[in-house]
Amino acid sequence: MMQKYFLKYIIVGWLTILNVQAGKNVEPARSPVVPVVTNPFYIGIGGIVGVVSATCACGGTAGVRKYDRSNFGGLVRLGYDFNPFFGLEARFLRSQLSRQFATTTHYGIYAKPQVHISDAVNVYGLVGYGHTRIDCDFRPAPLYSKNGWSFGGGMEYDFEAMDGQGDAEEGWGAFVDYQNLLRDAGAFLVRSNVISAGITYDF
Repeated sequence: MMQKYFLKYIIVGWLTILNVQAGKNVEPARSPVVPVVTNPFYIGIGGIVGVVSATCACGGTAGVRKYDRSNFGGLVRLGYDFNPFFGLEARFLRSQLSRQFATTTHYGIYAKPQVHISDAVNVYGLVGYGHTRIDCDFRPAPLYSKNGWSFGGGMEYDFEAMDGQGDAEEGWGAFVDYQNLLRDAGAFLVRSNVISAGITYDF
């Protein structure tokens, strides 16, 4: 009888040890990692100040280069960042707020190579193609109106910086940049340069 009880205790003890060992090999359940989905689209609005010059009969004097340094207006940007180093951007600007004699209108598509010097600061270039029109108060026809290449560059600052660097940012930011729209274009050798500054929002 004692042997039966003793054998029973040995069997129960072995089963207990086996259950404990088996429990050590069971990994705890882990919650699945949900990837963060980022939106590469962004928009921006801002103000512009430009300089327009042309060799024309503006104001009645032929052959004299005239300058309009009070070309103030607005800018709209719509962009898409493919990755932290490259994006595409559509731009529309018009200097309708204030001017001396010329009105600048421009819209185009730009390739936007970019380098992030920190999580918050992004330096970029602009190389694109679009339409530029320069109207003069002293002429019924525009001084220049044609499709063509333009280029520029600038800097962006993200107020809510993350380590996504451009293609994974969210929230508000600020920008300042420069564009060369025209260089000795057309019969009047029109030149147009624009400096822009404003705010952006990354979705």
